[in-house]
Amino acid sequence: MSAFRLAVVIICLGMTQAPALASGNAEAGKAKATQVCGACHGPDGNKPSAPDQPVLAGQYYDYLVRALSDYKSGKRKNAIMNPMASQLSAQDIQDVATWFSSQSATSLHNQR
Repeated sequence: MSAFRLAVVIICLGMTQAPALASGNAEAGKAKATQVCGACHGPDGNKPSAPDQPVLAGQYYDYLVRALSDYKSGKRKNAIMNPMASQLSAQDIQDVATWFSSQSATSLHNQR
C-alpha cells in the first residue's frame, strides 16, 4: 500500500463517529436508578424482574440516553417506560445512563 493510500485510510478511520462518552454523574445516576429503575431492572441494571425487561448494566451510554429520551418524549412507546421516563430531567437521563453504562453486565438475560 502506498504512503498516500495509507494516509487516506488513517484519516478516514479517524473521522468515523465514535460512541458518545458518558457525561453524567454516576453517583447521582445510581441514586436515581435506585428510586426509579431498580424495581424492574435491579439497582445496578443486572436483575430484570421479567424476561421481557432488558439488562441495562454495561449498555452503551448513548443508546441509553436515546432510549430514555424517546420514552420521555413519547417517540418510543411502552406502557411502563413512558411514565417512568417522563419524570426524568435531561440531567437525570445522562446520570442514569452514565451509571448503567459503567456497570458490568453479569446476567446472561438480554445482554447486548
